[in-house]
Amino acid sequence: MPVDALPLFAPAPVIPVLTIERADDAVPLARALVAGGLPVLEVTLRTAAALDAIAAIVRDVPLATVGAGTVTSPADIAHALDAGAQFLVSPGTPPRLAAAFADAGVPILPGCATVSEAMALADAGFRAVKFFPAEAAGGTGWLKAVAAPLPALRFCPTGGVDARNAAAYLALPNVPGVGGSWVAPRDAVAAGDFTRITALAREAGALRHR
Repeated sequence: MPVDALPLFAPAPVIPVLTIERADDAVPLARALVAGGLPVLEVTLRTAAALDAIAAIVRDVPLATVGAGTVTSPADIAHALDAGAQFLVSPGTPPRLAAAFADAGVPILPGCATVSEAMALADAGFRAVKFFPAEAAGGTGWLKAVAAPLPALRFCPTGGVDARNAAAYLALPNVPGVGGSWVAPRDAVAAGDFTRITALAREAGALRHR
């Protein structure tokens, strides 16, 4: 059985989705987000620096819970866990990946974009899933529509979620939290403007689910 991911949303309603180009940015970025009240961080496996970034955050930012995103294969699972990832997130979840997730031993947010995919993940034992790409796949309207036929499932919408629409997602009873990159703009990271990132994190942390 997969490990339940719902506790990931207890500390804050937003999980920052981080694409880190330079491993040296990982620790100050993580510290800035934690200082702003967002301690659960997803580092996407989209860059050569991603695994080193995860390892550095695990080592040097003990108040952070860091996971690996853009997990697309069992090999990604192994590499992420070796780096110390404390949870895993995928954009979609074909059957082979779902089976590997069930044995990973850490919380999982498997991705889905359709009702059939969500039902398959629920059948596999997942209580919380990632809805991706949220805005392109139907947004809040889709989530409202699936609430009645899938009452036990919870969704973390990611993809097109930002400061303008996050509150609308978080107002839905089947959304315990959202994922987004707006709290760590690339220009702010590149410039080392971590004070700005802490301020954005503090604003996002105030978007409590009602």
